[in-house]
Amino acid sequence: MGWRRSSSLIRMKDIKDNWLFWLVASLTLGLAPFTPEPHIWGKIKWIAGGAIGMSIQDWFDFLMHGFPWIMLGRSLFFLVKK
Repeated sequence: MGWRRSSSLIRMKDIKDNWLFWLVASLTLGLAPFTPEPHIWGKIKWIAGGAIGMSIQDWFDFLMHGFPWIMLGRSLFFLVKK
């Protein structure tokens, strides 16, 4: 019994180029927590203000919340480029 590739398995390329997946990820994970303001928006304002007092944890948090937005932009870019 060897490993067979199933059509139900999601391949990494399919996820990378799926703009709808990244839109949902951006609107949920990218904005969470939503109150009092979206988390990524607070980090962007903090960085725009000089990033005074930001620790490594804050930068990592910014990257984790920003990653879905970056991937959404990437997938939309390649969709339009086609």
